[in-house]
Amino acid sequence: MKFEDAYFRYLEYVKDKQKIQSVGSLEQKFNKWILPYWKDYNIYNITELDYLYWQHYILKENFSNNTLKNLHYLMSGFFEYCVLFLDIKCNITKKVGNFKMQNIKVEHDFYTLKEFKHFIKGFDNIIYKEFFIFMFYCGTRPGEAMALRFSDLDYHSISISKTISEHSFEGTRIVDSPKSISSFRKIDIDTKLYKELLNLKNIYIKKYNNSSFDYYIFGGMKPLAPTSINRYKLEACNKMNIRPIKLHEFRHSHASLLYNFKIPMQQIKERLGHSNINVTMEFYVHLNDKNKKRITRILNLFRLFY
Repeated sequence: MKFEDAYFRYLEYVKDKQKIQSVGSLEQKFNKWILPYWKDYNIYNITELDYLYWQHYILKENFSNNTLKNLHYLMSGFFEYCVLFLDIKCNITKKVGNFKMQNIKVEHDFYTLKEFKHFIKGFDNIIYKEFFIFMFYCGTRPGEAMALRFSDLDYHSISISKTISEHSFEGTRIVDSPKSISSFRKIDIDTKLYKELLNLKNIYIKKYNNSSFDYYIFGGMKPLAPTSINRYKLEACNKMNIRPIKLHEFRHSHASLLYNFKIPMQQIKERLGHSNINVTMEFYVHLNDKNKKRITRILNLFRLFY
């Protein structure tokens, strides 16, 4: 049986097991990085050496370690299906093992409060401006923010119960449940932000002449697109002469803001919707320059008097 034929059987299998968004991501990666290489192979003749050759082929693309792990995970899931349902002898991906991880230290950038206040002055469009204000002061994942409707907004809090795919599948962006059980949460928001979001609702009501529709908070009739969000972000950065950071790094910025104001780590974890506090500590805690200088002052005093 050809690899491609086995893959289409596997795809039907996972459609009953995974979220639509996850299946869409699987299809995209298979179509781009797996099928073009493997499609004509006979699944019963693929050897460990063949898998090693494919890994060597993929490593030439200089992917991040996370991407490499994900591709290996996808291949492992496919071959596990073949073992269970197509009677191949073994899962060769488990014998060979994962890609050799690159020794790359990933730096997570973020904005301090001062930097963010400078950055946000670069926006003229109120909707995109409020999107970034929300991201910085609430710390949601970008997909969670884009999926929000006004029915999710309560007085001084907002409910996170869904996310929206970054890319469209068959012309539609998929709204699905959040990343994990811990991602279902209510986030407290300040009075000023609450009033600013209500102002967006009034803008949409005036624009569309409909007060009963449950508008997307950021976008109105349809959610803002990541490409447009990034375009406005880069325009603001160029206007204010500040380095751009990634969308997800506004979440890092929020966590760092809370941490530097001495908010307990457990509360930061719950606000971000992490299932494990170690994730919060590893990826979202950054020392700003002020705290670095404070550490130096403490060490200098320690050396002088003790």
